[in-house]
Amino acid sequence: MLKRKQSSRVEAQPVTDFGPDESLSDNADILWINKPGDSSYVKDRWCVFDGFMVFCLWVSLVLQVFEIADIVDQMSPWGMLRIPRPLIMIRAFRIYFRFELPRTRITNILKRSGEQIWSVSIFLLFFLLLYGILGVQMFGTFTYHCVVNDTKPGNVTWNSLAIPDTHCSPELEEGYQCPPGFKCMDLEDLGLSRQELGYSGFNEIGTSIFTVYEAASQEGWVFLMYRAIDSFPRWRSYFYFITLIFFLAWLVKNVFIAVIIETFAEIRVQFQQMWGSRSSTTSTATTQMFHEDAAGGWQLVAVDVNKPQGRAPACLQKMMRSSVFHMFILSMVTVDVIVAASNYYKGENFRRQYDEFYLAEVAFTVLFDLEALLKIWCLGFSGYISSSLHKFELLLVIGTTLHVYPDLYHSQFTYFQVLRVVRLIKISPALEDFVYKIFGPGKKLGSLVVFTASLLIVMSAISLQMFCFVEELDRFTTFPRAFMSMFQILTQEGWVDVMDQTLNAVGHMWAPVVAIYFILYHLFATLILLSLFVAVILDNLELDEDLKKLKQLKQSEANADTKEKLPLRLRIFEKFPNRPQMVKISKLPSDFTVPKIRESFMKQFIDRQQQDGCCLFRILPSTSSSSCDHPKRAAIEDNKYIDQKLRKSVFSIRARNLLEKETAVTKILRACTRQRMLSGSFEGQPAKERSILSVQHHIRQERRSLRHGSNSQRISRGKSLETLTQDHSNTVRYRNAQREDSEIKMIQEKKEQAEMKRKVQEEELRENHPYFDKPLFIVGREHRFRNFCRVVVRARFNASKTDPVTGAVKNTKYHQLYDLLGLVTYLDWVMIVVTICSCISMMFESPFRRVMHAPTLQIAEYVFVIFMSIELNLKIMADGLFFTPTAVIRDFGGVMDIFIYLVSLIFLCWMPQNVPAESGAQLLMVLRCLRPLRIFKLVPQMRKVVRELFSGFKEIFLVSILLLTLMLVFASFGVQLFAGKLAKCNDPNIIRREDCNGIFRINVSVSKNLNLKLRPGEKKPGFWVPRVWANPRNFNFDNVGNAMLALFEVLSLKGWVEVRDVIIHRVGPIHGIYIHVFVFLGCMIGLTLFVGVVIANFNENKGTALLTVDQRRWEDLKSRLKIAQPLHLPPRPDNDGFRAKMYDITQHPFFKRTIALLVLAQSVLLSVKWDVEDPVTVPLATMSVVFTFIFVLEVTMKIIAMSPAGFWQSRRNRYDLLVTSLGVVWVVLHFALLNAYTYMMGACVIVFRFFSICGKHVTLKMLLLTVVVSMYKSFFIIVGMFLLLLCYAFAGVVLFGTVKYGENINRHANFSSAGKAITVLFRIVTGEDWNKIMHDCMVQPPFCTPDEFTYWATDCGNYAGALMYFCSFYVIIAYIMLNLLVAIIVENFSLFYSTEEDQLLSYNDLRHFQIIWNMVDDKREGVIPTFRVKFLLRLLRGRLEVDLDKDKLLFKHMCYEMERLHNGGDVTFHDVLSMLSYRSVDIRKSLQLEELLAREQLEYTIEEEVAKQTIRMWLKKCLKRIRAKQQQSCSIIHSLRESQQQELSRFLNPPSIETTQPSEDVNANSQDPNTQPETSSQQQLLSPTLSDRGGSRQDATDAGKPQRKFGQWRLPSAPKPISHSVSSVNLRFGGRTTMKSVVCKMNPMTDAASCGSEVKKWWTRQLTVESDESGDDLLDI
Repeated sequence: MLKRKQSSRVEAQPVTDFGPDESLSDNADILWINKPGDSSYVKDRWCVFDGFMVFCLWVSLVLQVFEIADIVDQMSPWGMLRIPRPLIMIRAFRIYFRFELPRTRITNILKRSGEQIWSVSIFLLFFLLLYGILGVQMFGTFTYHCVVNDTKPGNVTWNSLAIPDTHCSPELEEGYQCPPGFKCMDLEDLGLSRQELGYSGFNEIGTSIFTVYEAASQEGWVFLMYRAIDSFPRWRSYFYFITLIFFLAWLVKNVFIAVIIETFAEIRVQFQQMWGSRSSTTSTATTQMFHEDAAGGWQLVAVDVNKPQGRAPACLQKMMRSSVFHMFILSMVTVDVIVAASNYYKGENFRRQYDEFYLAEVAFTVLFDLEALLKIWCLGFSGYISSSLHKFELLLVIGTTLHVYPDLYHSQFTYFQVLRVVRLIKISPALEDFVYKIFGPGKKLGSLVVFTASLLIVMSAISLQMFCFVEELDRFTTFPRAFMSMFQILTQEGWVDVMDQTLNAVGHMWAPVVAIYFILYHLFATLILLSLFVAVILDNLELDEDLKKLKQLKQSEANADTKEKLPLRLRIFEKFPNRPQMVKISKLPSDFTVPKIRESFMKQFIDRQQQDGCCLFRILPSTSSSSCDHPKRAAIEDNKYIDQKLRKSVFSIRARNLLEKETAVTKILRACTRQRMLSGSFEGQPAKERSILSVQHHIRQERRSLRHGSNSQRISRGKSLETLTQDHSNTVRYRNAQREDSEIKMIQEKKEQAEMKRKVQEEELRENHPYFDKPLFIVGREHRFRNFCRVVVRARFNASKTDPVTGAVKNTKYHQLYDLLGLVTYLDWVMIVVTICSCISMMFESPFRRVMHAPTLQIAEYVFVIFMSIELNLKIMADGLFFTPTAVIRDFGGVMDIFIYLVSLIFLCWMPQNVPAESGAQLLMVLRCLRPLRIFKLVPQMRKVVRELFSGFKEIFLVSILLLTLMLVFASFGVQLFAGKLAKCNDPNIIRREDCNGIFRINVSVSKNLNLKLRPGEKKPGFWVPRVWANPRNFNFDNVGNAMLALFEVLSLKGWVEVRDVIIHRVGPIHGIYIHVFVFLGCMIGLTLFVGVVIANFNENKGTALLTVDQRRWEDLKSRLKIAQPLHLPPRPDNDGFRAKMYDITQHPFFKRTIALLVLAQSVLLSVKWDVEDPVTVPLATMSVVFTFIFVLEVTMKIIAMSPAGFWQSRRNRYDLLVTSLGVVWVVLHFALLNAYTYMMGACVIVFRFFSICGKHVTLKMLLLTVVVSMYKSFFIIVGMFLLLLCYAFAGVVLFGTVKYGENINRHANFSSAGKAITVLFRIVTGEDWNKIMHDCMVQPPFCTPDEFTYWATDCGNYAGALMYFCSFYVIIAYIMLNLLVAIIVENFSLFYSTEEDQLLSYNDLRHFQIIWNMVDDKREGVIPTFRVKFLLRLLRGRLEVDLDKDKLLFKHMCYEMERLHNGGDVTFHDVLSMLSYRSVDIRKSLQLEELLAREQLEYTIEEEVAKQTIRMWLKKCLKRIRAKQQQSCSIIHSLRESQQQELSRFLNPPSIETTQPSEDVNANSQDPNTQPETSSQQQLLSPTLSDRGGSRQDATDAGKPQRKFGQWRLPSAPKPISHSVSSVNLRFGGRTTMKSVVCKMNPMTDAASCGSEVKKWWTRQLTVESDESGDDLLDI
């Protein structure tokens, strides 16, 4: 065994699935289970494990020798040395779980899952500690009990307690007061030990955490609450335990499911090859062919092409393959199932062996044997056995054939008979596909089942070795008993009883260790193992990535098709002939009869004439001022109308031409971009890793260049083969992108056409059918009363959120309140308030205070009916009842409204005085309890909850069919094996039925919590009862109906332990396997199926089920960015003074960890209850005062370091300041008063400070955000659950309000009022003994007193009503609604707790952006001006960095996007973050259809605008250089002319030559900065853009140049002088002087004319173009 194993099948080992980012190479680090080639033994972990197991075996062997020699007792604690020995079974399991993966991948998976599970465990421990502290301070000990008055200390027995044992309160104002003859005493003071009192309670922090975990498992929590209600104020108990169940059991513990699902999603990718693919539903040897089915349709059927043909004739083979034969066989299976389900127990006197059921079974067995023989004859044995279905059929044939043998009839072979029902799955193709989808690749689910069984075996063996020597503990004496106990803990049913019995048996010393052992096992089994089953089922329901986008397109097409069709209630008008509304034109002078004209046709002219008349009247001040007659005015208006039409047509033509030009320019630009990228313009630059912004920008550029710049033939010339291959792949990608674009555009056009067709259909119906869109066929379409009703019905609060000038969104202070007010209309708000008031009134009703006899309750009934009558009349008059587009009854909500109104109206008019039980009047009162469901219809979000609940009804229905099939199989088996065998005498000493007569004394169970031992001669309390031979009270298997009910209760994991014990005790231990197998299948697969299907349906309804991985990550990123906030941390002071040192100290990690430890240390002070009478309380409070002063010092240091304004910016600092201030107030009050209230206040301050731990720990903060956001998103689901619970509570008061007390119906749990009914139903939601409450409500005579006249005078129950009531409530709430909470938590967990490689923007990126934003936003207002965005983008580093050398164009795009979206105003933190998030992802992969179209359109617009700006800047540079050259040449010519003129003047001195010097006024004007030329003040040649915000800038080269004015000269031969004008133009760019253009004009007229025309053309071009400064100026801050 110590020899190192070598694998002998290295060649046969499968290839590892490395995924997209890895490849299998020779140097890949592979982890083999039996790794060959390494000679070192200790380097292999499995070898070390083998060596350790050998050592444990030798220790066990030595111990066995000592036991044989009687040196050591066989039942001694030394047997615990054998505990590690069962781990040797891991060696055997290791053989079946052989897999090969890279070592790095295995390490990453284990590290990731381990870290996540550890983090969630810490989060769970935080809440356990929180509620543990609260439990200690709110409750303390539960030691006060009601005892008889003569009880003395040290003499407490079972007969001293009340029956049943009752807790009480020593205070008279609170808790339960003992009845006469009893007194409330502390049993601990009477001498009972801690072991006798039990280990559950809130005595100290350890016991409190133990009790909180028990309650969080939803097992026994309600009895703890009842004990707290009896001992303390009622409100305190309700608040503590209900919040504990909600947060710990429903939110925090479900985070484990989210962890396992996310981790399993990654593991599934790695193990895909080992588990098999989900995509194919047929084997490799089969093909699919079209076959005609029975209905005449065609379907794809898997046909085995390699299947050999049998020797049967062709006619038999054709018959065997026909659909008629298959339907006949399935119908026979159905009849067989019905016959088997009809079997029942006929009594002791009916013992005939060969009854009619046996004969029918023989006949069906012969029939199915012949079927199998026929198939073997037709297909051949090898062809028959190659199908898995045929193997299953052959197994059934062999088993049922053995079963009909008389000696084996009604034995374990009955399983084969009842398993025939599984063949009925083939009837429904949808059910067959669903079953294959769930159980298709069986390796995943099979491996998990094997792992669960292995875990049970190992843990049972370990528990057997640990507790087999413990006296008075029979749960672990043998391996079967140990296995049953550990399996019971796995199912959570009664696991607290197993642990409590073990704790009491091992004693007070070992109790903590044993408790930790059971809690760890329960935590792993219930939170991790069961979550693995949910993860496997969800993974099986998950679609492949390549099908998701196809499904998205198909779903979009389906939505377009459904929008095209009108509802059936409107299409009914198409069945009637068209009768359009006709009008007759009168008062027209004509000799001919004018026919009637359509009213709609005339309305066009009337409406147009009215509109034109309104426009005319706006122009003319009064009608009297008009001088034109009517015909002339009409002609003018007609001309205007025609002119508008022509203008529109011309505009459309111009717009089309402009679009074509822009498209051509865009293609040229993109081709240039592609050419620049292909030319390798970035060669020679240093290699630097680009940011995600840069990578995605170049992906976009390449994709657009492939789409629009296809010059592949010209570019590919002269290229190498590798380059041509790359071009070919680019062409393929271009074609795929083009095809995808065409599909997207086609779907978009199809949606638009569908909406247009729908509108056209409505218009046609409105025109051709006069009664269309007329409420009740009476009120006209445009009647004033209907318009008034529309105004009243549709009026709602609409606060203006946008600025009417700029269009920017206003940040109002109370925007959340405004959104709430605008959620529904005013009328709906009124009805919501009226409905709530009516429900509050119904809560005061009870069987003893009925609405029929209470006038005050009738007022609310009248008010509700009157208001609802007004509401329905207004809505019917406004929108119609049924045959109108927006009718009241257009969906299920409208039907429910009418139904609730009619029920309320009938009840109000009837108001029966006597209501017999199970009568129509009681049914009417039950239907009246549906009134709270009106809230679902009035609130849109509630309607969405209902839609999400019922839209996935198909899958839930299929799961229900599977579970019913499973129940039917086991119920039929149970009837045939256990019918009549579970009945027994209630006296355990009587065995035979003949002896079961007379009376006997039965002991009474006094208490479950106390562990008192009987003293010598003492008897437990009891009473005499008659002996009865009967079935167990709550279940039996005498017929299929009772068996199905019992198995349904077992399926909910409630009461199955009782069923197991009864079957084992009365039938035999071997039959315990029956119930264990059913519970395992129902618990592990059945219940997790509900969880998985509800989560999958929730994702599908939200649109996330069809999302690819990239799309889901993008949705998570958007949700995460909405929650992200700017850092409210002021920057460090500039100097190195006292404030800077304080800042460094307070921001140091060591300082923060120290404060967190001090918070935990102060919380530890609450480990015991602070009681005034306890002497320990004073030193604990004093230490808390010291901690308070330390926290005051911390707050002071932070205020000094950050300044008061900077400190107040952070919400966390405000919370710390509030808690510290409360602490200071408490210190003052504590030393001044020193009473119970000050101690309570001090404990509250410490608890408030304990919450600050979450803000100081990153993981706790993320997980707490998950829970908080889950609560926020599930608010309407929680409200919906409460409304359903309220409806059931009202109905429960009517049905079971007077039921007599029973086993679980008592003074705490009953339906006597709506409040108590709500408490009972909340208990049922957690599954706490709901089946026992149901059976108590089923009590019938003679065990109760009936009444024929009124239901409130009887104490009987309602059997059928209780069955429907409790089963429907448990299924809807526990199986569906609670699983919606799990779905929301799973969704939000991936939102907050994904790893770095799974995130598009990691937490480090967000943190870096927050820090940079904190630097730019110096005022801490959350907004910055648009021009500061450039400065912020320049400061970004890491993955968000923008390299201005490589990605200058990307920088321009981002800046212009901020400018365009916000109109140059301020931008918020989320605006910039959203822009970066869009630029950091591949929008083609991450965005969905509608969002993708909108984003691409925006980016195209931004790209084109930035390209235009770039061209303008380039032209501006060129013009600037040309003007500079012109200016230089003109200066030279001017100097030459001046010198020539001076020489001529001196030489000739003619009078005709005039010289004009530069004007002093002009020079002065140029030097005065406040005086501007008129031309420049009126003209802005180039408009500013986003880069020109802020301060002014002047060109240095132009600022120092003097302005000149040239003189005039003429040639000597000219007859007269010719004036030469010199113009100086001052160009303005964005309000700044940039350059001056000097234009010289020569003497000849032709030169002057040509120069003037050129200048004019240049001005015209410049005035039509908006430009900006140079490219360098664009990057300035």
